[in-house]
Amino acid sequence: MSAHLTLGAPEHLDKLVGLVTAFHAEAGIEMTDEQRRNGLAPLLEGIPHGAAYLIGPPRAPIGYVVICFGWSVEFGGLDAIIDEIYVRPGVRGRGIASETLIALPRALAAGGLKAIHLEVDRTNKAALKVYTRAGFRPREDYMLMSRKL
Repeated sequence: MSAHLTLGAPEHLDKLVGLVTAFHAEAGIEMTDEQRRNGLAPLLEGIPHGAAYLIGPPRAPIGYVVICFGWSVEFGGLDAIIDEIYVRPGVRGRGIASETLIALPRALAAGGLKAIHLEVDRTNKAALKVYTRAGFRPREDYMLMSRKL
């Protein structure tokens, strides 16, 4: 199984909504399909603030990753946060998420990206193992804080 990445396009919206719905059900995130569509559609239509990638064959993707772009003085330019990454349960444990998390930053670095960040539940040992294997490290004395508007 390969972590081949395809940049999401408008024709992928239905497939992505299905994958996002599955991830949200697993993670306990409550949203309507309309809210999911409204969050995904601009990414697929070329909004410059982020991108969605299908993992695996576009006709039958096995997962997805959404990244959002920002700017960091500390890191010297363009940075990104992995907003969501999901691999179907039936194909987990085969290195697909690790392969994705290694390939995507390399590809984005060629476009000028200086850093990529992600958020993880400190108690999720499996995710921590995958993220560490892909080169992500916790930042000493830092934690992500959020304020919902």
